[in-house]
Amino acid sequence: MSKALNLPNLLALLRIALAPLMLWFLVGRDSSFFSSWHPSWLDYFAGLIFVIASVTDFFDGYIARSWNQITKLGGILDPLADKMLMLAGFLGLMVIDRASAWAVFLILSREFFITGLRVVAVAEGKNVASTMAGKIKTVIQMIAIGFLIMNWPFATELLWVAVILTIYSGYEYIRDYFKN
Repeated sequence: MSKALNLPNLLALLRIALAPLMLWFLVGRDSSFFSSWHPSWLDYFAGLIFVIASVTDFFDGYIARSWNQITKLGGILDPLADKMLMLAGFLGLMVIDRASAWAVFLILSREFFITGLRVVAVAEGKNVASTMAGKIKTVIQMIAIGFLIMNWPFATELLWVAVILTIYSGYEYIRDYFKN
């Protein structure tokens, strides 16, 4: 068990814990707890939490590969943490009316479908590895979420670029599944 709770997996667990906290700062704006806070401070805290969580995404993978600490638990925790962070970000932004429901629907539908496809692929003994488009998609999604949280210019355009890359990378996964 101690080998499974290595630094990369602890970072993934931190990301899992940060996702609902970020969501709370996004959607809890009307709660009495935040009644004396200016809305921009809620954006700043949600943005800070998102940046910290996003940085852990980079470091957990880097450390796992560099220190040869790749585990089965990490193979479950890392994608789960990624999905929870994106889900919290996109749903929170949709609730506060900064993200298009259609964009969120398309992104989350692709994420659920590809996650299911990967489960089927593993059950069939197929390897459907991450593609470069999938990695770029994740980075663009993260940048779009950050821009949307901070309500910066071009945030909506970045979101739609993320949608296009998300759909394209989904196509690559499907193509690779049927090639194997």
